[in-house]
Amino acid sequence: MQKIKTLIFDFGDVFINLDKPGAMQYALDLFNLKTFDADMIETNILYEVGKISTSEFIQFYKSKFPEISETKLIYAWNCIIKDFPEHRLDFIKELALQKKYKLILLSNTNDMHIDYVKETVPFFNEFKACFDVFYLSQEIHFRKPNTDIFEFVLTENNLIANECLFIDDTKDNTDTADRMGFHTWNIDETKEDIVTLFKTKKELF
Repeated sequence: MQKIKTLIFDFGDVFINLDKPGAMQYALDLFNLKTFDADMIETNILYEVGKISTSEFIQFYKSKFPEISETKLIYAWNCIIKDFPEHRLDFIKELALQKKYKLILLSNTNDMHIDYVKETVPFFNEFKACFDVFYLSQEIHFRKPNTDIFEFVLTENNLIANECLFIDDTKDNTDTADRMGFHTWNIDETKEDIVTLFKTKKELF
């Protein structure tokens, strides 16, 4: 009997490669800071859940750092996004063709990052079309690792947690999902690849 009926994927560092440490260091150097200020963290979260617009987000940073140009601010925000290896697109396209699992994308992101991905990844729409549901945090107004985003996904899709496998590179996110009864794979993007899913988690399939 099939244990897993639904596969729930993160986007960054699962399909598209990110440079989190590099982008963080670039921003800290640009702003001449050792750590992000509390108001910056709060603003970033508000932007991620769609509570403020892109223009309001940029205006916050322009007001806080008037000496830094808008172009540099936007570059600092988007430089986290790297390449999207096509073999991962092939993997999800094949899964979608099989129609064996419900496929859900669940990403903490924001309008500026998604706009940048659309500009730089020519097959983004083809990728998006592979999923039964495509949840972006700024559109659903929830973010990981809060329990409410997982409750939302379960309720909206009439799912049972222990019939779902949730894959994410951030341990806080998979820890929450674990506690709620999901099967999880806290993928290590430095040495693992989503295309090995059925080999790496073979005990579930």
